[in-house]
Amino acid sequence: MRILLVNPPRSAANGIYDHAPPDVQRLIHRKLIGPPLGLLMLATVCKAEHDVALLEIKGETDLDPNAPAPDVLLARELERHRPRLVGVTFIASEVPAGMALLRAVKRFDPSILTVAGGLHAMLCPEDFDDPAVDVLYVNQTAGVFLELVRALEQGRPIDALGGIWTRAAAAAGALRRTAVPTPPCDLLGRDAPIVDRSFIERWKTTYRAPPTAPMGTYVFTSLGCPYRCSFCSIWPQTGGAYMQRDVESIVRELRSLEGCDVVRFADANTLVDLDFAERLFARIEAEGIRKSYIMDVRADTAAHAPKLIARLARAGLKFVITGFESFREAELQGYRKKLEANRIAEAVRVFHDCGIVVRGNYVIPPDYGEEDFDALAAFAEGHSVALSGYTILTPMPGTELHQTMAADIIDRDLGKYNFFNCVCRTRLPIERFYARVGELWRIRLGELVL
Repeated sequence: MRILLVNPPRSAANGIYDHAPPDVQRLIHRKLIGPPLGLLMLATVCKAEHDVALLEIKGETDLDPNAPAPDVLLARELERHRPRLVGVTFIASEVPAGMALLRAVKRFDPSILTVAGGLHAMLCPEDFDDPAVDVLYVNQTAGVFLELVRALEQGRPIDALGGIWTRAAAAAGALRRTAVPTPPCDLLGRDAPIVDRSFIERWKTTYRAPPTAPMGTYVFTSLGCPYRCSFCSIWPQTGGAYMQRDVESIVRELRSLEGCDVVRFADANTLVDLDFAERLFARIEAEGIRKSYIMDVRADTAAHAPKLIARLARAGLKFVITGFESFREAELQGYRKKLEANRIAEAVRVFHDCGIVVRGNYVIPPDYGEEDFDALAAFAEGHSVALSGYTILTPMPGTELHQTMAADIIDRDLGKYNFFNCVCRTRLPIERFYARVGELWRIRLGELVL
């Protein structure tokens, strides 16, 4: 059966960038860069039995800023591949564009089965009760997708499958979860499939930041997160569960990445189990795998385990992203970050002593006034890292923060829910708020060099 999997375009909405002066705009990143691991997993498990194509619209626009519009790119692929099933992955800010693509599929051929999946589908299934969506894929088990494809090909009822929502599962044509439990799958075990990156060969040069950096890709070592930050969308996906991937499975995948010099561990927090990290990097060294690694590391982990950070640096850890979030204890406690502000300075020192480039990220609450921006600027200048990110505290749908800030939300356009737009009431005039956030982006020491 012919299958088309689509990575939709990014949202272009970026209030911080739009209000920043030209010399600051060049410092503000406007896109996430990396391969669509979820789609690659689905393509990998289906390719032995089915004809699978992948359309990477982000990659197309990164290759050519003057590329055709997303609907034109989709139409070309539909004509070429003539799929029976089209799947689109979603995060919150890509819902408007992704839904437009699914509607275009139905206009092209109403008989094509359309499937919506990804983070936003899992957290907010109610947002997909649209005639353009036939199936909602609300789990992280690639085997369920394969069973869906098999059922469609064999003419079996898809509402007998678990882990999905369908219209056949409810009256009046509404999308409803099927009554069947999601089947278990050892996604993280020794038999976890190594994703087939040949599906994204055309776009592999776009997965680099900055564009002059060596070739890079994403590899995941875990799912979920054991922490409960109120603003985070990661831990609600798994109901708070944290699952660690098998070391040998990760090593096999790293061995397969010939010609790829940079690996970004695509985890919410790579260093949760410190013994696991020791075992993993011991195996990496034993196998003679030499790459530059990027990972997310909590500041308190670095402060607590400086010897481990030094050991990882010797094995190739070059760059870390760490969420400072705030310089105030009260704000950190309000976010349930479980981080003490005084640990930030310790972490920065540990990373710098090991020669690791640091990106420290702060979130700016909409109720900040002039004095708050001044205080944050002073703190960031005193805890300088090579790259700093300043984004806006956003009540992402499906998070606890969305519930607690509901009364303050004034903009429900999902295209703006990407941390670069303020969707809540601000204490300062909105133009001034954006201007102050933009000014913070000046605070950095240098550029990323791998």
